[in-house]
Amino acid sequence: MKLTLKVWRQKDAKSQGKLETYQLDKISEHMSFLEMLDVLNEQLINTGEEPVAFDHDCREGICGMCSLYINGEAHGPDRGVTTCQLHMRMFKDGDTIYIEPFRSKAFPVIKDLVVDRGSFDRIQHAGGFVSVNTSGNTIDANTIPIPKEDADNAFDAATCIGCGACVATCKNSSAMLFVSAKVAQFSLLPQGKIEAKDRVLNMVHQMDLEGFGNCTNTGACEVECPKGISLENIAIMNKEYFKASTKA
Repeated sequence: MKLTLKVWRQKDAKSQGKLETYQLDKISEHMSFLEMLDVLNEQLINTGEEPVAFDHDCREGICGMCSLYINGEAHGPDRGVTTCQLHMRMFKDGDTIYIEPFRSKAFPVIKDLVVDRGSFDRIQHAGGFVSVNTSGNTIDANTIPIPKEDADNAFDAATCIGCGACVATCKNSSAMLFVSAKVAQFSLLPQGKIEAKDRVLNMVHQMDLEGFGNCTNTGACEVECPKGISLENIAIMNKEYFKASTKA
């Protein structure tokens, strides 16, 4: 495959970035998108140019670090996959591909395609934990009876990998799908009831401090989420927030 790449290049957070054009040839349709970028960087290094900075780690759709905005879609044109799971067979010979970082005030660009998603970590640190009594003989979690529906819903919420596709896709740069998943995965289980009130209040407060927008229910976040996190979690979070704020 022959491809034309329009890649966002930006030296650092304070510099002005722009799209640079690159030509690639002999790209296999069996390559992953990141393998294609590896080929591009090898070509740039061989010609004495600076390679494109992009984030990655597991390359197995687990860590969420590989997040890229490809042809106007978070993680590209496929569904239910992260960028590292996207393959070049989703594109055609001669295509022009636009590759940009996730855009949000709360996700400042570090360099090129790499953004700082530390805001997500700070939101989780604000309340994403459970108290466990470790003195004496700790009761095994499996001995606590939990309805299967609640367990399944909590597990589905916990599959969120914090990639930020929901933020990048939302016209308001809202993080409510991410935050609601982290709230729901605890609130649905008995182990999460102890800090339930403080957790939702603190996490939503931190979300607002980070500069994320609010949700207007367009549903784009659920469509682009590689793990299919449901909008129903936002309803759960709103209910938890209402209960916590009225009690407070």
